[in-house]
Amino acid sequence: MQQYIRWCISALLMVALLLPATACTTEALPGTFIDGLGRTVNIEEVPETIISLAPSNTEILYALGLEDKIVGVTEYCDYPEAAQDKSKIGGFSTVDVERVVEIQPDLILAANKHKDDTIPALERLGLTVLALDPKTLDEVLEAITLVGRCTGSEDEASLLVTEMNNRIEAVTDETDNLTPAQRLRVLYVTWHDPLMTVGSGALHNELIQQAGGTNIFQDLTDNYPNISLEAVIEANPQVIITGVGMGTGEDLPFQFASTEPRLEDVDARINNRVYAITNNLVSRSGPRTVDALERLAKMIHPEIFGEIE
Repeated sequence: MQQYIRWCISALLMVALLLPATACTTEALPGTFIDGLGRTVNIEEVPETIISLAPSNTEILYALGLEDKIVGVTEYCDYPEAAQDKSKIGGFSTVDVERVVEIQPDLILAANKHKDDTIPALERLGLTVLALDPKTLDEVLEAITLVGRCTGSEDEASLLVTEMNNRIEAVTDETDNLTPAQRLRVLYVTWHDPLMTVGSGALHNELIQQAGGTNIFQDLTDNYPNISLEAVIEANPQVIITGVGMGTGEDLPFQFASTEPRLEDVDARINNRVYAITNNLVSRSGPRTVDALERLAKMIHPEIFGEIE
């Protein structure tokens, strides 16, 4: 019996000794990750300093509560408002590599835009770069999960993804069973001069579909194709949604869609179904993508989701 007791005590002591080591494995984060460009990235420990090279990446970092670790963002990283106070490392397409090297971050979050020049240049200088390139709703959720894993924020990422999934399902549960006739014809205007819309490869196209509409130019393969006014009139959209707030353009696309005389006989104009949505809400593949989905659902099906406030 005494020998058994001594064995139990020894076992308990062994467990106690192992507990701290087990906890440490969640602090240190050695691992190999596949990023959004299919590249293999080695991250040896939880990063304490992070630079974001894209506004969507910055929004993900803030949503995961990692704002204190952000030491550099682009000039276009304007959401949340606090991001504007972070040190700037150039524009989205014009990254100041020297400035990034000077900061020496533990991790850099890049985008597809940077794959040919910026990423190779930074990696040649010994910096760790992880690229995100989500093009669909599912890929947005996967990108958030990946950032959580790479930064030691898996729990926060899991909670965020669960919340986003629940909100997406709250919309799609209502729209999945709509008949083709109930799916209103939607024109999305990204710019008015020249007239541009969204094709099948743009995230906007999926959001319109999930929100219960049909993009009248979904057969076009370019993400942001030029279109003719005649083609719009022929398609006769029942809803027109315009992206606003891009650069100095302000609400020019909305004004065009609301006042262009040649559009006065399309259903959207007749029924006063011309709307504006902030470009960044739709085009940035991050946590606010769900906000965009919910707003689009209200624009396309106010009888289901309520009117836009």
